[in-house]
Amino acid sequence: MKIFCLSLGCAKNKVDSECLAGELRRAGHELVESPEFAEIGIVNTCGFIRPAVEESIAAILDLEQLKKEGQLKKIGVVGCLVNRYGQDLTAEMSVVDFWAKSEDWASVLTSLESKTVAGRCRSNLPLSSTFTRYLKISEGCDNRCTYCAIPDIRGGLRSLSLDIILKEAQQLVQEGARELCVVGQDLTVYGTDLAGKADLITLLDALESSLPKDIWIRLLYLHPSRVTNKLLERVANGTQILPYLDIPIQHADAKILASMNRGIDPAQLLSIFKTARSIDSTFALRTTCMVGFPGEGNAEFKNLMRFTEEVCFDRLGAFSFFPEEGTNAMQLEGQVSEPVKRRRLKKLLALQEKISLERQQLFLGKTLDVLIEKVDTVYGFAEGRSFREAPEVDGLVEVHGCLNNIKEGDVVRVKVTDAMPHDMVGEVHRG
Repeated sequence: MKIFCLSLGCAKNKVDSECLAGELRRAGHELVESPEFAEIGIVNTCGFIRPAVEESIAAILDLEQLKKEGQLKKIGVVGCLVNRYGQDLTAEMSVVDFWAKSEDWASVLTSLESKTVAGRCRSNLPLSSTFTRYLKISEGCDNRCTYCAIPDIRGGLRSLSLDIILKEAQQLVQEGARELCVVGQDLTVYGTDLAGKADLITLLDALESSLPKDIWIRLLYLHPSRVTNKLLERVANGTQILPYLDIPIQHADAKILASMNRGIDPAQLLSIFKTARSIDSTFALRTTCMVGFPGEGNAEFKNLMRFTEEVCFDRLGAFSFFPEEGTNAMQLEGQVSEPVKRRRLKKLLALQEKISLERQQLFLGKTLDVLIEKVDTVYGFAEGRSFREAPEVDGLVEVHGCLNNIKEGDVVRVKVTDAMPHDMVGEVHRG
């Protein structure tokens, strides 16, 4: 049957969608790029925070409309939303034909009257990049941050074995990947549930020794409480590991961090980023911050602003606190009003835009390796990313000049000629 699969939420969820796609293709189904061409529509949902839940519900309703119009025969809903609200959803959305929790692909195949085959299988989704792929090394989380429902939604930490990860990495490279983005809810705890058989540094050693030398390896989502100097040095000295780390701090005030149960204080946080920049001044640092957490007054917010200014993050994503049901933070006193949250969020992002521009301008006149993701022969430019830009969340490098022999998936040397807060412009460097 022809199946449209919509993947919502984070990169980890995209890996799940690819695993589902692999199972569907192995069972003889065809994946199509639009619900208009499909007989069955499946949504792999996200249920992390309220906006994600609302997006997932809207996507289900869109498919429901197509089913009412006769374009779809069946609708399936899988993933985190089912994990979190399964019984309530099934009672309220009778139009959905089948449901499945995250990673329960056998239930999907059973609903489609298809046979299951033992063994993990991944397949790229239609219209997805073949050059940059996500390599998920673990599932679940044991951290229990007070604002986060992930442990309840996805369960505790479950690391994949080193053998499975390496086999999957090699498969992705064989399929054309030039960049592997290593993801997990928290990469720093990889292997701690495997009885000492592996850890993150062991995994990085194995990846670098087993993959072609021109493959980029990018690390995403590291809990700061376990980012050690040894790990920073290993990343900075890697031959294939990009000097880029995504370390969500969430906040930088001691009281708020304690209330969040983050297990780290501002001085320790600062040390991580200072050490990274002392090892390599161009080390690309991304973080995520939350404004309006319960108990955040003007003083606490100013501490976050001062910390952001002192570290000079290359990239910073920010969002307002949502009192998620089932989390401890929902019950905390000192809830912040929505107007205050909006003002603080705007102020933090304005500060970061200024900092981002300053960091971008450090590369004016310098050359960077850029992975080309799009070549526009009509307008005469290409787009890609350097070590400083993770896919989907960061900016791009616009490339001009001598594009005749450049194709998507190439890595080319580019001299930076202009820098904006999020993007850069450059010319192909011949020399």
